[in-house]
Amino acid sequence: MVETDGSPLPFLLVDEHGEVVPAVSEFFQHLLADDASPSTLRSYGYELLAWFRFLWAVDVPWDRAGRAEARDFALWLKVVKKPNRARRAGSPRPGSVNPITGKTTLGEHYADRTRRHARAAIRSFYEYHREMHGRPLINPFPKAKNADDELLQIHHNPLKPFRRTGRRAEYQPKEPRRIPRGIPEQAFNQLFAALSSNRDRALIAFYISTGARASELLGVTRSHVAPEDQLITVTRKGSRALQLLPASTDAFVWLRLYQHEMRHLIAAGPDEPLWWTLRQPIRPLTYDAARMVFNRANTVVGSNWTLHDLRHAAAKRMIADPNLSLADVQWVLGHAHITTTQTYLTPSIDEVVPRVLAHHARQIAEADAARPAATPAPGYRQEVLQTLFGVVPLDGGSV
Repeated sequence: MVETDGSPLPFLLVDEHGEVVPAVSEFFQHLLADDASPSTLRSYGYELLAWFRFLWAVDVPWDRAGRAEARDFALWLKVVKKPNRARRAGSPRPGSVNPITGKTTLGEHYADRTRRHARAAIRSFYEYHREMHGRPLINPFPKAKNADDELLQIHHNPLKPFRRTGRRAEYQPKEPRRIPRGIPEQAFNQLFAALSSNRDRALIAFYISTGARASELLGVTRSHVAPEDQLITVTRKGSRALQLLPASTDAFVWLRLYQHEMRHLIAAGPDEPLWWTLRQPIRPLTYDAARMVFNRANTVVGSNWTLHDLRHAAAKRMIADPNLSLADVQWVLGHAHITTTQTYLTPSIDEVVPRVLAHHARQIAEADAARPAATPAPGYRQEVLQTLFGVVPLDGGSV
């Protein structure tokens, strides 16, 4: 995958000889015409790169690939290990569980969601060429059996869950059931205390109060901040529409401190980025740089929370507020369907276990309160019991 200057395509897929693959470039043009974002092209491009590398290895042209190649590719993605990358000394072992967060670190193999995304991207690539050029005649990755993709959800009620599309398609991994896990209050306070600059504190405060995605908040410009109204404007990831988001007062206080420190170092134009690096040469803050900022705080605490967990934590906080409706939370998070927002109603293990333990404690307390009072057995001298226990009435009454 080669990143260009954006004209006419932001990304190109080239073969081992450095030649551009025309079929993929044409598909990218179709995605752009369909109002896809450059990040979508990049995501689809890497999935197609893996597919083309597989076909080049088995010496099969892309328009001659069939069900056998699709099967072998699905098996290869399931068993192959991801390419090794340099790890710092003391880094957790791949697939290990963090003792603080309970989250599993990235494993050695490709996740189920990654394999599902790869299949969907490759299938859409072949569907485009089948409809546009009539070849290949058969898509190597067929749709699900007994599912009318075009008509099944055509009259879907957004207040109800989507209907299941029947059996899974061939070579499609099972969809894992994920429960969004927010960062508990105490853990968030520890992470926030580990931040080392006002810029980092402002950034994290905006994440936890607005619920914006990482890329959305990093793309904010100076003109899109309104401290007098406690509003910040982000560009939504999917629709690319501008949306106002309310933020906490603390976030704007940290932002003002950060801007005061950087007032002579960064451009002050209204269209200039809001977030910049602190080290020279000063340049706009990227996602990878923001992730490293958060990872440094994780290292201090010993956790492995992510920037996206801040979005989950913000959603959990808003869901728990009885004065906010589910539709309010849906609007803030930018979900197209309210059923997506409803996933935050499912409690996590960190929420269920303390509540159940408190339930057991209440049961024991109620049982002790309902137990009849004991009286001393006959034959014991009351003054001796009074000396030993201090609660036995001398008149022989109940304890």
